[in-house]
Amino acid sequence: MFFDISIYFLYTKIIMKGFFITFEGIDGCGKTTQAILLYKYLKKKKYNVIHTREPGGTVVAEYLRKLILNPETKILPNTELLLYLSCRSEITAKIIKPAIEKGKIIICERFSDSTSAYQGYARGFNLNFINKLNNFVTEGLKPDLTILLDLDVKNALNKIYRRKKLKDRLDNETVKFHQKVRNGFLKLKEKEPYRIKLVKIEESINKTHQKIVKIVENEFKKYFRTK
Repeated sequence: MFFDISIYFLYTKIIMKGFFITFEGIDGCGKTTQAILLYKYLKKKKYNVIHTREPGGTVVAEYLRKLILNPETKILPNTELLLYLSCRSEITAKIIKPAIEKGKIIICERFSDSTSAYQGYARGFNLNFINKLNNFVTEGLKPDLTILLDLDVKNALNKIYRRKKLKDRLDNETVKFHQKVRNGFLKLKEKEPYRIKLVKIEESINKTHQKIVKIVENEFKKYFRTK
């Protein structure tokens, strides 16, 4: 069988660029479930893929996660913003960027869009200020693809209330707050439709997963073709 060595080097160059995928959406929309399903799907396809989360991913960030999400913790909005950014600094430098440099596919639950939606649109911090802070802690890194899972706020909150495990601090926010977050995500999608892909949640977890797989495969085709 004839093997074109130039194609091999082109393929290697493409893979070595890495690919960064994030999952976003309001609390209760199913980010963790869908991120894990995509991770398993890509693993089965023999992709070099890792799965991580925000806040978290490193020893320091996981410690801060427990503090940030503890329902008993009272945190000022300014402190909350800086804690999330501290976690992002950790995971970007220690997990995401090294993985990209090694040509891996990274799936991360939440990233900079969450700060814009939660602390910007919902808490009221200036979006330009947040963008500058995000650029500082990530050194300008942005996801190649963001899957925005969209679900009605009341349905999402009902899912949270049905959980057996304890709710986290943000789960206890008002319906109005979560609606602001959802509206914020939708506005971000309008600003960057080529990066942020909206996925309406289906009753069937598998149907939602299949929607995501289709988007990811299409993005891979475009990415591999243009790099």
